Amino acid sequence: MTTTMMPRAVELLRPGDDGYDGATRGFYTSARPGLLVRPRGPDEIAAVLARAAHDDLRVSVRSGGHSPLEHGPDPREVMIDLTRCDGVEVLDPVRRLVRVGSGATWGRVAAALDPFDWGISAGDTNSVGVGGLTLGGGVGWMVRRDGLAIDNLVGARVVTADGRLLTASEHENPELFWALRGGGGNVGVVVDLDFVARPVGTVRFGTVTYRADDPVALLGRWRDVMRSAPDELSSTLALPPHTPGATPTATVLVCHAGGPDAATPDAAIEPLFRIGTVLGTDIGSCRYAAILEDAVPPAGVRLVVRNALVTSLDDAVAAAIAGFRSGRTAVAVRSLGGAFARVPSDATAFAHRDAEAMVVGLLIVPSGTTGPEVEGALVPWRAVADRGAGTYVNFQGSATAEDLAAAYPPRTLARLAAAKRAYDPGNRFAHNHNIRPTHDDPGVRT
Repeated sequence: MTTTMMPRAVELLRPGDDGYDGATRGFYTSARPGLLVRPRGPDEIAAVLARAAHDDLRVSVRSGGHSPLEHGPDPREVMIDLTRCDGVEVLDPVRRLVRVGSGATWGRVAAALDPFDWGISAGDTNSVGVGGLTLGGGVGWMVRRDGLAIDNLVGARVVTADGRLLTASEHENPELFWALRGGGGNVGVVVDLDFVARPVGTVRFGTVTYRADDPVALLGRWRDVMRSAPDELSSTLALPPHTPGATPTATVLVCHAGGPDAATPDAAIEPLFRIGTVLGTDIGSCRYAAILEDAVPPAGVRLVVRNALVTSLDDAVAAAIAGFRSGRTAVAVRSLGGAFARVPSDATAFAHRDAEAMVVGLLIVPSGTTGPEVEGALVPWRAVADRGAGTYVNFQGSATAEDLAAAYPPRTLARLAAAKRAYDPGNRFAHNHNIRPTHDDPGVRT
């Protein structure tokens, strides 16, 4: 692959170069592009795209490397790694307007905003990239209080497939702005994003661990508590892999991010202590920036991720969740509602605002497990997926036409296809849950 016409100062890495393996290793999967480039701004991004078009190269874009999608080795792929586009700048302290580079991590953002007593709800771990997570929607620890990351986004700068640098907002290129908010990386390379940060300083955060002999009943009681919980309280119920002969457990993770008018944290959290037999608690006060974890993928195994957004966490869904749990699977059920649900379904490309919860299934298998073996192990997940009303693209590790249809209702998908035709008619950005720019078939072919 030639690098003629690439900007001289841009960092280039090829297979075999020092640093290539680390640069292409992700949390769930490792990419093997023929060339990885690290541009420092829109001009260098445009130059890379021009070279890719000239050589008919496939283009992928990476911010934090947490996507669970696998694409495999591709010598005709150029990966644009946005690591160098990682600034965090306060544009307007009165409005709490913050510009964040797409290559920044949410840990970096939280640390930069902490001195202001501000935060942006997105990302559970420090190393998740801002660009990728935001383009898929952005579920975080204050999702019930502040909504998705895209609900706090007011602008972005985007380099399109033809090298133009466009500003997207409600007033400039509004269809592009709509598509960015949940449509994934389909319409361009986002250089940076403008958010309105929210006041947050000290939060109540931690875990409650329960005996889980009857996970269906436990899920139901947790659901009932969260249905009446204040928006300031977000929580996730996690069912870890179960070892035969060991006491089955479940853990509820809680974050209460209150303000001066909010219910007291202890009063909001206390009902969770009554939903089951409590084996232990670890809840305390800390800064919001401190709750993001340093997650490290386990060695020697492959993590396979699926998810379903459910409109009602009823007993049938709970039973399907319990049926998926085994010695090599884990499940996390995140409560939604609150501010997340008050955004109209057509206001952003993330359309599933009526979801009560997001169910994330994790399959843990040896690293050499084949595709058919993985699919066989995922058969119990079908009972959960069949009861879902949609999926969240950031936690979906497959990208079939069925997956795309689950992520985007027909009207949303048609509108995204129209945006694709306007900004990427040649489908240069296809390494994602890809929306084709065609009129009759905007989905991925299996």
